[in-house]
Amino acid sequence: MKKILLVDDDKEISQSLANLFDSDKYNFNFLEDGALVTNFLEENNDVDLVMLDVNLPTLSGLDVLKQIKQIKNELPVIMISGFVSTENAIEAMREGAYEYLTKPFEIEKLIDAVNKACGFHPVATKRPVRPDSEDPHMERVNEIIGQSPEIVEIAKLIGQVSKTEAAVLIFGESGTGKELVARAIHRNSPRKNNAFLSVNCAALPETLLESELFGHEKGAFTGAYYKRIGKFEQANNGTLFLDEIGDMSMLTQSKLLRVLQEKCFERVGGNETVNVNVRIIAATNKSLVNCMKEGSFRVDLFYRLKVVSIYMPPLRERRSDIPLLIDYFIKKFAEQQNVPEKKISKKAIQQLARFHWPGNVREMENNIHTAMVMSKNDMLQIEDFPSLMESNPKVEIDLNTLQDDYADTFKKIVDPIMPRLISNSQGQIFHLLESALERAIIASCLKHYEGNQVKTSETLGISRNTLRDRIAKYGIY
Repeated sequence: MKKILLVDDDKEISQSLANLFDSDKYNFNFLEDGALVTNFLEENNDVDLVMLDVNLPTLSGLDVLKQIKQIKNELPVIMISGFVSTENAIEAMREGAYEYLTKPFEIEKLIDAVNKACGFHPVATKRPVRPDSEDPHMERVNEIIGQSPEIVEIAKLIGQVSKTEAAVLIFGESGTGKELVARAIHRNSPRKNNAFLSVNCAALPETLLESELFGHEKGAFTGAYYKRIGKFEQANNGTLFLDEIGDMSMLTQSKLLRVLQEKCFERVGGNETVNVNVRIIAATNKSLVNCMKEGSFRVDLFYRLKVVSIYMPPLRERRSDIPLLIDYFIKKFAEQQNVPEKKISKKAIQQLARFHWPGNVREMENNIHTAMVMSKNDMLQIEDFPSLMESNPKVEIDLNTLQDDYADTFKKIVDPIMPRLISNSQGQIFHLLESALERAIIASCLKHYEGNQVKTSETLGISRNTLRDRIAKYGIY
């Protein structure tokens, strides 16, 4: 029997979670205060798993996690949270959490995580050294805004990979925030006190890009009047972010591959070997697989860069984050311009949330900045975004009316079965109905498009990865 310590200040939630598991396989112990955890573990050496709420009285769940890892690093800890925070997810995974789950839970995912964790004992690893203080301004500038499942998964990946020296390849459309992910990885890594430098490989011709990366000696070429130290040397012991790497020439790719393999290079026009220790994070909005097929990208370099890959979804695949982003940018520009914050109408938020956003978060940021500057009112209205409205006729749909109609329809379906649910499924009604509705929506949309997953994911506003996950979860064929 596996022994689980569940730490949550809400007794009802703790008991509801415990009731989901087979009492013949799992023995639950409960604590309501994080300050009591370390003493409990010292007195009970047979605990197989800790389930730990992020928000606890006296001592936060993240602080408790750090204490657990100091006294028993191999003990798996599942963090649970009622409030989605990308920074919390990153920190939890960086500090060694086995999993980070948010409420309301997907029951199957929760059970699966507990089952796997109880049989998992990772090799002890040294915790990265963290400075005593961080720049709060940098934290806000580089913050990844969002609470969607896609963003939470990215935050967890950042937390996991930041502890390592692995090369990371970030892919996604332009404007999705790939550099923000790279900065977050660096900021949470042991290299955080050293340089983070960025190079846009698409913005420079081949000769200039080579000099930008590796530097050059005086007289190496026409116009080289002085010795130049390249980005690799400047980023020594830090992180170098290579954006739009799919646009790098084959010759420069060969030199980059050598640096990754041998950790040394020569400046352009020089013979001196320069040794460096640089972590590479690359990003692209192209399909490098297609580039390799076309012969414009090296296969060996691809696999050197893609030790870990992170997909940054377009804004249209995480529409639930749009209101958060709107609020963030309004506050950001009000602070920058030293003016009072403007409000934004509910209708404007709803209609902006329906826009396709081909330029993604960068396009949204630009449009909100323009509206903040040009609007003469204290509240932003949909009329303050004329360029978007002209190219997006769908925004005229009244979302409130649609939602009310759907709610009435669903209520008529739920009302007759609610008594049976209450008597047989206490504590799980919401999750049962939510899963049933989700399954029905996906199955119906797939049927409409005759199984075309691309059109289905676009219509539903979810990523292909999320769609495939739900198809497998519900056995939809």
